[in-house]
Amino acid sequence: MVAITVILAAVIASFVLGLGDQAQQTTPQASFSFDYTDGTSDKLSITHDGGDTIDGANVNATADGVADGEGNDAWVGADIFTSEISAGTGDAIDNSVIKSSDGEGNTGYLNNHDDSSETNLDLSGATIRVVYEDSSGDSSSTLATWEGPDA
Repeated sequence: MVAITVILAAVIASFVLGLGDQAQQTTPQASFSFDYTDGTSDKLSITHDGGDTIDGANVNATADGVADGEGNDAWVGADIFTSEISAGTGDAIDNSVIKSSDGEGNTGYLNNHDDSSETNLDLSGATIRVVYEDSSGDSSSTLATWEGPDA
C-alpha cells in the first residue's frame, strides 16, 4: 500500500512540476511528399502534406549520393526550410542549395550566386532525408526519406 502511494505521488509530482512534458515525445508528426524533376539540372520539391506545424529553423535536409555535373560528391549546403512549415508549404533541393568540392579544395554552391555560372545537379542516385532537430540540439529524427530512381 505504501509503495503504491509513493509511486502515485511521484507520478503526480512529475506532471505538476512540468516534468511530464519532458518525458513525452517531442518529435513532430508530419508527412511530406516529394516531386522529382529529372533534367539538365535535377530538382526535388519537398512539400509538407499534413500533420504538425513545425518551425523551419528546426528542419533541414541531408543528402547522400548526390553528384554535381562533373561527378563530384555534393551535399545540402544551406537550410532549405527557413520559415514555419505547415500543410501545403515546402521548398526545393536544386543547384542553389547544393554545394560541392572540385577536388582541389575549392567548395561552393553549384549555382554561383555571384555570377551566372552554374553546375548541373544529379539527384538520380541520391537519398534525401528531411530531418527534425529539437531546439536544444539534444535529439534529431528523420521525418521523411526520398530515394532517387538509381539509388
